[in-house]
Amino acid sequence: MSTHTQPRIPYAELAPKAFKSLYALSNAVHEASLGHRLIELVFLRVSQVNGCGFCVDMHWQALTKLDVDPRLLNAVAVWRETPFFDARERAALHWAEIVTDISRRDASDAEFAALRAQFSDTEIAELGFAIATINAWNRLAVSFRQPLPAVK
Repeated sequence: MSTHTQPRIPYAELAPKAFKSLYALSNAVHEASLGHRLIELVFLRVSQVNGCGFCVDMHWQALTKLDVDPRLLNAVAVWRETPFFDARERAALHWAEIVTDISRRDASDAEFAALRAQFSDTEIAELGFAIATINAWNRLAVSFRQPLPAVK
């Protein structure tokens, strides 16, 4: 991961149609039936896995605006080791990690069955799009060195 803070290129300006389309996809994901809290938890965890400081900061802030307990926020990176997450959140976080790391391993049938025990097929599809969306944003932000915004 890079420690550089200077952006490489203004990718949103250089590819505005693609940027706007990905932004529209993000909005659609947020309008899905999963709810803002779960989506933001998934976005935060995937961003942590991908080492995207810009997105970690953004989704941490979004969760604080939803009044999520600070102890829970601090525990997202170690969600397996804490009591703060319910069965649906655990299933979503586990699935998000698997899908994010899909180049190294595929989900087993047992893992998919565990996900299906918590979510409908529609919700699983929505979760898949949420995971794909944040992975796309992470890859853009990390590879083009999207700097953190100034502290407010």
